[in-house]
Amino acid sequence: MSETTVSGASGMTVATAFAGMRGVAPVVFRAGCPDCRGRFELAASALRLAIGASHRTTFYSFTCPDCGASVRKPAGERIVELLTDGGVRTLRLHSTV
Repeated sequence: MSETTVSGASGMTVATAFAGMRGVAPVVFRAGCPDCRGRFELAASALRLAIGASHRTTFYSFTCPDCGASVRKPAGERIVELLTDGGVRTLRLHSTV
């Protein structure tokens, strides 16, 4: 089996280029529940982001791990950026106009 070389790097193999790399730590987000007042960290997979046509229809949601309540909170531009960069699953809402 031949070794693949990295484009633009004279003679460097893929194995050499990635040698010593470690796994990436999973992204976690701090959140709070308005019902039970619990504070916790959630993995990206525990959150959902819905992006609507306006700030009123853009929000993120999750289920509180402490009390089981469904939580929905508004998401401004910065929150949308952080959640999408962190790998949170996103749903784009379309207007029916």
